[in-house]
Amino acid sequence: MKNENEQSGIVLGDVEVLRVVEWQGPLVPAADFVPEAGADLWKANEEWLAPDHWDPARDLAVVALQTWVLRSGGRTVLVDTGVGNGRERPGSPRFHHWQADFLGELERAGVRREDVDLVVNTHVHADHVGGNTVDEAGEWVPAFPNAEYLIPAADDHWFGPRGGYGKGLREDDRLLYEDSIAPIHRAGQAVLWDGAHRIDEHLTLESAPGHTPGSAVLRLASGGDRAVFVGDLLHSPVQILRPSCNSCFCMDRAAAAASRLRILERAADARELVVPAHFGGAGAVEVRRDGTGFALGPWGGDHPA
Repeated sequence: MKNENEQSGIVLGDVEVLRVVEWQGPLVPAADFVPEAGADLWKANEEWLAPDHWDPARDLAVVALQTWVLRSGGRTVLVDTGVGNGRERPGSPRFHHWQADFLGELERAGVRREDVDLVVNTHVHADHVGGNTVDEAGEWVPAFPNAEYLIPAADDHWFGPRGGYGKGLREDDRLLYEDSIAPIHRAGQAVLWDGAHRIDEHLTLESAPGHTPGSAVLRLASGGDRAVFVGDLLHSPVQILRPSCNSCFCMDRAAAAASRLRILERAADARELVVPAHFGGAGAVEVRRDGTGFALGPWGGDHPA
């Protein structure tokens, strides 16, 4: 597995967008990752899927674990916080007792823990909320002591005690809530929202359920530039070519596909840069309409600053 640990950024209108990669490499069999896509779709697009999104020799999807840092309106905003170190995740062997230098990577990118004003969790999954907290003397406490944490209310309910920790379907759901979400509530730093939530003049959260009950996207509109941070609405670029295909992690498959199609249609029509949570390579891409479907436009690094 390859650890890239890189930081790169662009400017969209008045918002600086910085990408901090915690880890990147081949991780999941492609057939398991997006089961409905089929081997032919991967093979037909091998020329550009490899090596940033697919390792064809091993038939493994390439995944990035990363955080997007936005500097907007004088505030520093983190979009998702990765896996987090030292977590008990028995149901997810890849993340069980994970160790990485996420906070070090942030600091090397110029982001100190104390300077973060807002944390956006696009949804409550282990690889999106683990960095919310750190272990201090055996107690989980907020990693960003001066930040508000925006958490989708539907996910807080489902994965929390009121929802029976995800109805008790996975032990990891209780564990991740207790070490990564509950401490945020105890510290009084959690802000729950539903439907839509305006952060500032440039940034707005919008519900896009399906992957989880509260999955959300973050829209950026500043000057003439547009972007949409879609979390796990997209796990692989093959889902842009075939939006009906869900990842293996989507909880409500029909709702996830409907949200994906809706967000891609608007992205294509509004010329929004699409910024998923786990794309390798440039990490972001523009989307174009192609007949009744979609095609990939310029990648994020080619987007005008």
